[in-house]
Amino acid sequence: MYLDEYKRWLAADLEDADLKPELVKVEGNDDEIKDRFAVALKFGTAGLRGVLGAGTNRMNIYVVRQATQGLANWVLTQGGTQTVAISYDSRLKSDVFAKTAAGVLAANGIKVRIYDALMPVPALSFATRYYNCNAGIMVTASHNPAKYNGYKAYGPDGCQMTDDAAAIVYDEIQKTDVLTGAKYISFAEGVENGMIRFVGDDCKKALYDAIEARQVRPGLCKTAGLKLVYSPLNGSGLVPVTHVLNDMGITDITIVPEQEYPNGYFTTCSYPNPEIFEALKLGLELATKTGADLMLATDPDADRVGIAMKCPDGSYELVSGNEMGVLLLDYICAGRIEKGTMPKNPVAVKSIVSTPLADAVAKHYGVEMRNVLTGFKWIGDQIANLEAAGEVDRFIFGFEESYGYLAGPYVRDKDAVIGSMLICEMAAYYRSIGSSIKQRLEEIYAQYGRYLNKVDSFEFPGLTGMEKMASIMQKLRDQPPVELAGHKVVKVTDYKKPEETGLPAANVLIYTLENGATVVVRPSGTEPKIKTYFTTLGKDLAEAQAQKDALAAAIEPILK
Repeated sequence: MYLDEYKRWLAADLEDADLKPELVKVEGNDDEIKDRFAVALKFGTAGLRGVLGAGTNRMNIYVVRQATQGLANWVLTQGGTQTVAISYDSRLKSDVFAKTAAGVLAANGIKVRIYDALMPVPALSFATRYYNCNAGIMVTASHNPAKYNGYKAYGPDGCQMTDDAAAIVYDEIQKTDVLTGAKYISFAEGVENGMIRFVGDDCKKALYDAIEARQVRPGLCKTAGLKLVYSPLNGSGLVPVTHVLNDMGITDITIVPEQEYPNGYFTTCSYPNPEIFEALKLGLELATKTGADLMLATDPDADRVGIAMKCPDGSYELVSGNEMGVLLLDYICAGRIEKGTMPKNPVAVKSIVSTPLADAVAKHYGVEMRNVLTGFKWIGDQIANLEAAGEVDRFIFGFEESYGYLAGPYVRDKDAVIGSMLICEMAAYYRSIGSSIKQRLEEIYAQYGRYLNKVDSFEFPGLTGMEKMASIMQKLRDQPPVELAGHKVVKVTDYKKPEETGLPAANVLIYTLENGATVVVRPSGTEPKIKTYFTTLGKDLAEAQAQKDALAAAIEPILK
């Protein structure tokens, strides 16, 4: 079957000039052909993600056309404005795939609003809502290495598409021949006939206004003299992040020159992920050289932000996603109470794998903390529920440990632009009172206990990887561990049992130990990995770290 499909692609008159040479190069190599054609990229968690190249198991214009035809078939049943918003980041071929998707939609009689230049995930979510669209498309592979690209589908609420809608789109994709099944007109033709229009300046301004309206202490940054180093990691954050920071009065910004402009090859870091040190290395060197108060980095689609804070001794320390989530929650709560802007019955939301320290902080400030499944769409879902009840202003903050933050209901996905704004405002505030982010973090640990949260990953590459992951998860269910590192497992929470959790079914297991530590095991939704999340609580960092190390050593053999 896969050889037949390979031959069909080889014989076809392919429009993308990069594809034919690749197909010719792998001729006679069964493994290479199989890798490209034995399966199709699956439209999972409301989108596609894969290596760029030729074949059904690669990201290329034909796979994008097929996916967009599936989406178009769903949109055509939805009534409404019959409009789809599109944005894209700096990845290789992102602009090509965005225009390809626009051409398919236009050919199907669906109107398109597309950004005239790369813009991040939150801008796509905002435009989808602003233009009352049926759906949105974001062309990105987030923080994957340069050889990847992807395609995320959004629903009319600006949230990543629901599982039910995504399942319908997937069925429609499977009915569509990858090479010939999609209707298509050129981008130019779509613009000429009025089906494709660019996102207007009014929409862009409304997004910036919505973000800037969420300042906790407006005007503070104008006099704080904050010195910042910022890296967009060659992605889409440069324009929106600097726009908002300049508006709020932060002008002493040094951009990491090698990572300033869009570059889909990500030549300075093989993995443009603000969670990892290598991606922040150049920024840290520049921060040390310039004596910056803070170093920020946003990922290519600018929905996540990582930071390094300056410590009293002049060194820089990376802040984890959990720590920053807690710091921002604490800052927003204290600041809004002080300013009299805290809503009645405030609500914060976090993922079940994020730190329980946030629950303790929320409780301290009288904030209801809601815990949801991993994936920001579940945080968006909570905002939607509040909106449906006419109580959307109760939502003050949402976060997940993988560096995603949102304050305010103007979009329904994580937003590194508002994250950057609030982190800078927080740093400026602590600086203005003779403190620092580092000092405040230590005060939080002194008040609530020394929580430690760490994530380990186990990779399962290749076609058999998914099967191996499934068998490991099944074995954990069939033979759950009774103890880990000498600590008795007192509770097993299986999120495949919604009747027990009250949440939608998910492939997640949480082990609660007698000493209060927790171990979470879950397969990634976007990569062939099983992730383990450890939460330990010690009298100091060394004790918490020793507990984590022992637990990691105990769980590793089970996941091999």
